Amino acid sequence: MKFKRPLLLLFFIFHVLHLSAQNTTAQEKDTLEFLIDKTNDAYDLFNYKDAINYASQLIDKATKYDEDYYKFLGYDILGGIYSDTGDSIQGRVYSERALQIARLSKVDSLIAWGALNMGILFSENKRTYKKAIRYFKESIAINEKNNELNQVYLIYISLAWTYLDNDRPDEAYTILSKAKSISEKHKIKYVDKLYIELLFGRYYHAKRNFGRAIGQLDYIAKKADKDSLIDLALETYEHLTISYKKAKNYEKALSSLQKHNHYKQKAYTLEKIQETEKARAKFDLKQAQNDLEIAIKEKKYADQLASQSKSLTTIFIASTIILVLAFISLILFFKTRKKYINQLKIKNNELVIAKEKAEKLSKIKTKFLSTVSHELRTTLYGIIGISTLLKDDNNLKAYQEDLESLKFSADYLLALINDVLLLSKMDAEAISLAQIPYQLDTLVKSIIKSFEFGLQENNNKLHLEIDDKLPNSLIGDPVRLSQILMNLVGNAVKFNTDGNIWLQLNLVETLDHNIYRTRFTVKDDGQGIPLDKQKLIFDEFTQIDNKNHSYKGTGLGLSIVKKLLRLYNSQIHLKSESGQGSTFSFSINLQKNIRQFNETDNSSISSDKINGASLIDNTHILVVDDNKINQRITQKILERYNAKASIANDGNEAVAMSRKNKYDLILMDINMPKTNGIEAAIKIRQFEKNIPIIALTAVELDEIRKEITDSGINDIIHKPFDKDEFLTIIVKNLAAYQVNFP
Repeated sequence: MKFKRPLLLLFFIFHVLHLSAQNTTAQEKDTLEFLIDKTNDAYDLFNYKDAINYASQLIDKATKYDEDYYKFLGYDILGGIYSDTGDSIQGRVYSERALQIARLSKVDSLIAWGALNMGILFSENKRTYKKAIRYFKESIAINEKNNELNQVYLIYISLAWTYLDNDRPDEAYTILSKAKSISEKHKIKYVDKLYIELLFGRYYHAKRNFGRAIGQLDYIAKKADKDSLIDLALETYEHLTISYKKAKNYEKALSSLQKHNHYKQKAYTLEKIQETEKARAKFDLKQAQNDLEIAIKEKKYADQLASQSKSLTTIFIASTIILVLAFISLILFFKTRKKYINQLKIKNNELVIAKEKAEKLSKIKTKFLSTVSHELRTTLYGIIGISTLLKDDNNLKAYQEDLESLKFSADYLLALINDVLLLSKMDAEAISLAQIPYQLDTLVKSIIKSFEFGLQENNNKLHLEIDDKLPNSLIGDPVRLSQILMNLVGNAVKFNTDGNIWLQLNLVETLDHNIYRTRFTVKDDGQGIPLDKQKLIFDEFTQIDNKNHSYKGTGLGLSIVKKLLRLYNSQIHLKSESGQGSTFSFSINLQKNIRQFNETDNSSISSDKINGASLIDNTHILVVDDNKINQRITQKILERYNAKASIANDGNEAVAMSRKNKYDLILMDINMPKTNGIEAAIKIRQFEKNIPIIALTAVELDEIRKEITDSGINDIIHKPFDKDEFLTIIVKNLAAYQVNFP
């Protein structure tokens, strides 16, 4: 549904007339009102030539009298006229000018109206519909603030329609639910209510609930028939026909199509009359412009003749000079044209070369980051692994604090590498949200556990509150959610001492299709953030001074949070005052996992098996890695839990050893010379279908996760790993193997 600007414009004029300035004289105001009336009368009669003339006079007078309100109306009317006559570019220019004037005037009603008009203009093109949505939302926000709920309701119709036209039914449903809530509490026009019901029918169709869509649309169609609502009937029968076809009820689809054609003929007759008037008006306007151009040329020519009419000799000389100058100008024009064409070719070639260089540099940057990330993670695997082994050595208790510091530094360096790589990927728009099962309590408790050392070091206490109305089994992207919470909780831990930190998860509302709108809040009772610094902290590499001088950091965390939340169509909110602590919050949709667990979910494996490292006892595990240090660390960790670890230096050796020996599990590095881990796994699966193979790799997983899982590898451990996570994944896969293949 697209709003008709002339009708809404008249409504708006009467609605906000009281906003006009009081500093004009009565005579000046009468002049401006007269021009508004004349403009609208001409517009309604499709007399565009006179409408443009009166609107231009209105702008001139409003500028002279310093009346932004009337100037806004003049430009707004011009935008509508040129949009109606097919000149959408000029129409947009005038409408944008009107909105600019409204913003400068700081009058909410004018800004809301200008934003709505821009939304209507941009919504008609699929390439610009996102801009339309932003303008609609701006207009809604202003009208909600002014409690203009009838206006909000009308804009909801356009916004929901735009979402549905662009295959975003879930957003449309949210808007439609809000509109329905308004209609239950406020008096809304009967026809406008029917349009909301029509859009609900379209929503059910988009979600492939054809039965409910047919019921909804059939109800609206009957209402439209009864009240002779041609536009509504035309839209309804069109979508009803499609729904019947999808439901394979071809008899009713044909009947609905006949109804649609009936109303289409009626609408065509009305539109034909209107289009004829518009065509005539456009012709008159074009003819008037041509006549004006001809008159200007004739006047100029007559003036030239008058000035040269003193004598025939003067005319001849002047004509000769003009011809000579014209000839010279023509020669110069062609020379200059050739010069500019050559320069343009050179610039185009330079542009192509620059584009190729930029693309090459982008690829080099991506490859560089991926390579450096892999090499650094591989090295850190050695540092973290050795420090972990030494920490667990009872003979080195005297060095426990030093080893904790070593591991903390290595973990910090790893976090920095991950942050820089993640930021680069988000800037390149190379990240999307995954849809995998996960447990909410496990995710949150793992996050808290990772901050045990930091909490103890700064003497902070962390309180966890999870709304019991939230489901625990979810479908979504636990990695991205963890990154958001890790950065927020990490900031609270690092920048506060001797205090309290709260992590709260609260249900906001339950939506259809097992969607739970959830608010996440991380707050502390620390030093707080000054108001003038609150915007700066979300910029990259920015930090404010803090009492905890032992920690500086890179200032990437909040920038990453802000960009990750864009993937959820959400944003971060901050409330803080100096000395009063800080509260960070955001709201996202969590989707409940309604799938029943089966054997692949390890439902038959008891928890004591998964949690007990004793399951590793007396197992024979093949470690495939080309790095000698990493081989030794992995072997040491496994041997500490009484597992026998054999070593393969590359993929070929791993395949050969797997043919010759019987192993309980294979830990497979991915990035190796000769034959990599993926190729080796594919070859092993040709003769060994069931043995658990776990990728133990420093490769960036977003780039290769699907390739890894498609090769027959059961699970992934990312280097450098947490020892507990390492053991849990190994035990889980050993347990599954023993249950399914005892």
